[in-house]
Amino acid sequence: MERPNAWSTYTDEQLVELEDFAGSYIEFISQNKTERECVASAIQLAEAAGYQNLDVLIDTGAKLEAGSRVYASNRGKSLILIELGRQPMTRGMNILGAHVDSPRLDVKQNTLEEKNDLAYFDTHYYGGVKKYQWVTIPLAIHGVVAKKDGSLVRVCVGEDPADPVFVITDLLIHLSQEQLQKKASEVIEAELLDLLVAHKPLVIADKDDKKDLVKRGLLQILAEQYGIDEEDLISAELEIVPAGPARDLGLDRSMILGYGHDDRSCAYPSLRAQLALDEVPERTALTILVDKEEIGSVGSTGMTSRFFENVVAEVLALAGHGEGSLALRRCLTNSCMLSSDVSSSFDPSFASAFEPKNTAYLGHGLAFLKFTGHGGKSGSNDADAEYVARIRRVMDEHGVNWQTAELGKVDLGGGGTIAYILAKYGMRVIDCGVPVLSMHAPWETISKADLYEAYRGYQAFLTIA
Repeated sequence: MERPNAWSTYTDEQLVELEDFAGSYIEFISQNKTERECVASAIQLAEAAGYQNLDVLIDTGAKLEAGSRVYASNRGKSLILIELGRQPMTRGMNILGAHVDSPRLDVKQNTLEEKNDLAYFDTHYYGGVKKYQWVTIPLAIHGVVAKKDGSLVRVCVGEDPADPVFVITDLLIHLSQEQLQKKASEVIEAELLDLLVAHKPLVIADKDDKKDLVKRGLLQILAEQYGIDEEDLISAELEIVPAGPARDLGLDRSMILGYGHDDRSCAYPSLRAQLALDEVPERTALTILVDKEEIGSVGSTGMTSRFFENVVAEVLALAGHGEGSLALRRCLTNSCMLSSDVSSSFDPSFASAFEPKNTAYLGHGLAFLKFTGHGGKSGSNDADAEYVARIRRVMDEHGVNWQTAELGKVDLGGGGTIAYILAKYGMRVIDCGVPVLSMHAPWETISKADLYEAYRGYQAFLTIA
């Protein structure tokens, strides 16, 4: 069933609002390229909107009631925002769940090496990437270095126009006859993703001591500018990401080219929809921005950890529902969720990968995926028909432009989200998000219209009674 192009439906006032929202999103993803940066910025916005730290509320024994706004951070890498509704929490919540990690390169623990007067950081790719896409483009370093004294050194190099940038080199075309015969997956091997970071040797008085002078020169810079030594890099989280800001794409400025649309094009509208609630909702509204989705949602900051249910249990207790598990189970089972994750968008250049009537199209609105997974829906949450109908009604009542989609042709590939993890509680869950071109590439493309419709759709969902 064909859906209209969202651009043809807007009033002049909506077009102004769309551009304003797109501008704020561009600023957000340009400044926040790691999960830590996203969570830190989200907390600032939440506190400005009246959200209080759950840890403080627990320590003071605060009592929560309808309208109370609470946030909880998990090691600065995942975040939950909750506004209590008029109904008891045991009747369920309306939940938006997105992830704030994106495919990238991570610096290894023993990373620094010198080869032929060139110094490199050795890296390990994170998430699903086409490795050849990461060579010869300007790269930046974001992250933290944890020192033994407990201090944390924040690093961001390559974003300011005055900063240096970094690069992974490639073999020149003149010598590439053998390389060009390889499969795309083998053209650039993982162990060749070495980040070039320095070239100038350290000048020393001892002319006989010529070992690793470039590396030693770099370590001197790290010591002077950041107060860290080579051993401190063992306890560092340094992420290699494309350098530079997101930009308007196209002469009509209708699209956005940027790093990390997967999944910040869903995380940011979710955050803004949660913060924009101007009246106390009927049902408690919860937004979770989570880490580690790109590697299976594992680890203490991923969706498979107990962070989510522990936070909900604490809020239930402060709201007077007791500390037993029954209230928690009732709350989670009665909840509804949008697993807010991006969808692939139809690309005419690669049309054979898509089934046209069951794919998302750029500019046609928020995309709903009844299921994801692989092949025979393996590893997916498959939303029930009644829930799909309910979502259709809510979107239509609020005038949201929306469409349905699958992730490419059956048996061609597939993918997953956090939906199945939340569905284990018995709550109703459906995947939905912004269609993306060139998903998982260093620079991805989305339509401003789809971003705007995600914001409108998430707002509508949070008001479901």
